[in-house]
Amino acid sequence: MSTRTTGTTRRFAVAAAAALVLSLGATACGSDGGTSSGSAASNAASSAGASAASAGSVPKASGAVTVFAAASLKETFTELGKKFEAANPGSKVTFNFGGSSSLATSINSGAPADVFAAASPATMKTVTDAGGASGQPATFVKNTLTIAVPKGNPKHIAGLKDLTGSGVKVALCAKEVPCGAAAQTALKAAGVDLTPVTLEQDVKGALTKVELGEVDASLVYKTDVQADAAKIDGVDFPEADKAVNDYPIAALAKAPNKDGAAAFVAYVQSPEAKQVLTAAGFQAP
Repeated sequence: MSTRTTGTTRRFAVAAAAALVLSLGATACGSDGGTSSGSAASNAASSAGASAASAGSVPKASGAVTVFAAASLKETFTELGKKFEAANPGSKVTFNFGGSSSLATSINSGAPADVFAAASPATMKTVTDAGGASGQPATFVKNTLTIAVPKGNPKHIAGLKDLTGSGVKVALCAKEVPCGAAAQTALKAAGVDLTPVTLEQDVKGALTKVELGEVDASLVYKTDVQADAAKIDGVDFPEADKAVNDYPIAALAKAPNKDGAAAFVAYVQSPEAKQVLTAAGFQAP
């Protein structure tokens, strides 16, 4: 074959390939969302999103995002919600704070929510076992107990054994609530048999009893005492190391706003969110 013939053949092949590319591009642009082109676009977007997530970026979202979160997360999550909205124009985060066990029950009963952030793996498990979570929950922080006492510690409480002293009134969280389960673990480790005057359904309830002067002490999280430092003092005790709570978070399977749920879960694990959480006294997982 001559050099001239080869050059002509090559130019023809290039032109044919270009025409084929243009034809396919026009078909894709003119499509109304046919299966092949739509799937390709969706797969491409998913791949791009996966690449962005693996690179450490946080996906964007809009619309309403409803988050069910443990009561001990109230201060930090309220702040993170505002930061999330600022980073995602058009989004609006609504929180339902409470005891993790009651929140899990509500989710399993069909309450509309996008995200669940629990104060223990056990309460998250009740949701995952019921098929309520989308994907695997991620532990994003840890929390430790302390003894909350009125300012100045008038009863001079120095440890768990002092909670059994004559005339000392104590509030605990109910055993089914994460802070209550952690309290029972710590008390058992200290060999302390304690009868509280009240059992509260979330950690904020136990803390409020001290604020109001209705009890002399309560077992709450360090983060709660730090957030309420103007009214409450905290007394650390060594047995707290036996009862550290992991906090898992998950997007929910029936989330009305699935993109918003995924974005919020990712944001809570971002460096910016971790800075807010650790500043509030939470520990890195």
